[in-house]
Amino acid sequence: MGLAKDERQALSDLFEQLGPDAPTLCEGWQTRDLAAHLVVREHRPDAMPGIVVPALAGHTQKVQDGVAARPWDDLVSQVRRGPSRFWPTSIGPVDEATNSAEFLVHHEDVRRAQPEWTPRPADPSRDAAAWKLATRTAKLNLRKSPVGVVLRTPGGQSASVKSGAPVVTVVGEPVELLLFVFGRDAVQVTYEGDDAAVAQLKGAKRGL
Repeated sequence: MGLAKDERQALSDLFEQLGPDAPTLCEGWQTRDLAAHLVVREHRPDAMPGIVVPALAGHTQKVQDGVAARPWDDLVSQVRRGPSRFWPTSIGPVDEATNSAEFLVHHEDVRRAQPEWTPRPADPSRDAAAWKLATRTAKLNLRKSPVGVVLRTPGGQSASVKSGAPVVTVVGEPVELLLFVFGRDAVQVTYEGDDAAVAQLKGAKRGL
């Protein structure tokens, strides 16, 4: 399976294990809320715009709350099954392009909200995909950074993803860098650069 499908199944397994009331890294959301968000993305086109457009967020929240009130087993099953056949992401390549980061990041949102979490062991396929996703999305997600940013892995991969001076280099494994780019703080990365510039980067908004 591809990364999106693998992470979807792994997240669904974790949902089943933890139940509907476990914490996540998504502020204000428990596992039930996150599962409902994923269902709304794939089954309620009328509510999707409100995920990114604040003026429409009220309708989206109302729809999501209704979905979240459904029986937990049904909700998890729908996340696991994915979209209907008419939905664009039912096509494998579209699913990979659209959902790989979504499910990888949200899987880690649940994993890392639990006590004593540790990073998963390295996986060449997942890590290669995470590196591509991190460098591809960083230019948008780090657009508000007041300093230049370079991403680098311990293995030597490097990419300049935000122009500017001074420059801060963020070093970590690919999944850690992807989560950093998406604004998560529960990551294992190190920073190279002027202390003031590092503080500016840490304080800047990351993600959409």
